Amino acid sequence: MVAEITAPQTFSDYIGSSIDVLRRTASHLGTDRLNAAIAAVSTALAENRALLVCGNGGSASDAQHITGELVGRFLKERRGLKAICLSSNAAVLTAWANDYSYDTVFSRQVEAYGEPGGVLLGLSTSGNSRNVVAAFEQARAMGMTTIALTGEGGGKLAGLSDILLDVPSRSTPLIQQAHLCLYHHLCERVEAQLAG
Repeated sequence: MVAEITAPQTFSDYIGSSIDVLRRTASHLGTDRLNAAIAAVSTALAENRALLVCGNGGSASDAQHITGELVGRFLKERRGLKAICLSSNAAVLTAWANDYSYDTVFSRQVEAYGEPGGVLLGLSTSGNSRNVVAAFEQARAMGMTTIALTGEGGGKLAGLSDILLDVPSRSTPLIQQAHLCLYHHLCERVEAQLAG
């Protein structure tokens, strides 16, 4: 998703836009979908099934951030959790993209690391990233739960997601900021359940 081109804002206006998107996200999602995502991730990790996370660009950094919080720690001392970022292994990414296709760099890793009862969490502000869509198709074929963090409507991922967490905005930076709040909350809740 390409960010909408707008006139430069003051910092105060930008913060106001960010707060508005966060409030609309909270209202739009309510608690049911977010609680379902927390339960799916908690259940998989409690059973030592992998949480696979993927995204491109800024969303790849978010995928690393999520897995870092879960493998390491968010707020509590606890065992490490089986969370794998599919955009972290440069050798796998570059070899597969060079020899085959960048469109399948994540689906190949889902094939390698995924398992029935595991979870794939994909981040795509548009919901249309071809490699994330292909990963979701692979995960569904393997009996995994699919959770998407997207922008408004969810794009192609909407039809491939067991749980869609779509931010009601079309502004890439504002969607990414809301994703950060969503996954920090998810990490805090999952950790609280599993650390107990």
